Amino acid sequence: MAAFDGSPLRETATNLVFADGVAESGLMLIGEAPGGDEDRLGKPFVGVSGQLLDRMLASIGLHRERDFYITNILPFRPPGNRTPTDAEVALFLPFLLRHIELARPRQLVLLGGSAAKGLLRSKEGITRLRGRWHQVTINEDQSLPALATLHPAYLLRNPAAKRDAWVDLLLLRRSLARQ
Repeated sequence: MAAFDGSPLRETATNLVFADGVAESGLMLIGEAPGGDEDRLGKPFVGVSGQLLDRMLASIGLHRERDFYITNILPFRPPGNRTPTDAEVALFLPFLLRHIELARPRQLVLLGGSAAKGLLRSKEGITRLRGRWHQVTINEDQSLPALATLHPAYLLRNPAAKRDAWVDLLLLRRSLARQ
């Protein structure tokens, strides 16, 4: 991906932001795109929203250092932290699907509308997609269960939505306990 020059995002970003956490954990979280802190440090979810996400996951006993793997649909920060376009998501989706194949998770968590709509190939918004399990087709032979939930950046802007995110976390915890 570092050598891929088919997107102008590469030219405006500081770093490729690939992934963090433990690939072998069986749980892969997917967000939309790096923000400013992530672009500067080259790691996903290290800014304020990432810190909130880490606290949320810790509340159900999950820690980045041992329990999950995290990435984004886009590996490069869009200018001005704008939402990824449908064309950008479509361009990087094959890379992400291959990334998922290589990491071999048993479950996915889709953080926010861009990740959920892109991987579920849906036009519905995150408020309709969240709170339930879906199937994400990875390739012709593989699909994975995926839980859509609200992006932590959204929760920072809309604290009342944390209640819905908590319900989603409890769904995730119950699912992981059955494994």
